Amino acid sequence: MSALHQADCQSCDSSLPAMRGQEAADLLREVPDWSIIERHGVLQLERRFVFKNFAQALAFTQHVGELAEAANHHPTLLTEWGQVTVTWWTHSLKGLHRNDFIMAAKTSKLACRTGK
Repeated sequence: MSALHQADCQSCDSSLPAMRGQEAADLLREVPDWSIIERHGVLQLERRFVFKNFAQALAFTQHVGELAEAANHHPTLLTEWGQVTVTWWTHSLKGLHRNDFIMAAKTSKLACRTGK
């Protein structure tokens, strides 16, 4: 597991450019089960977590929501029967920031703890 899960999100200045290229590729190696996708011209981190049933998926969604609230950094969460898709990006930058990789690592660690 990457040390990113131990880091805290930092305040993000919206005048900063979104992360691109090699910097994003380097951080992606620290969250290997995640993918960088482009949606509407915005780079985002995304991962699908699979569960045995809807109740487990819903419980995981709640835990990710609590994690997001504590960090004041919020993902898109799609909860379906037996799966949750989590998508992180920094809305104010319209792209990726180190905080997104930190939250991806924390989400992966949470999945390990909840029995995913």
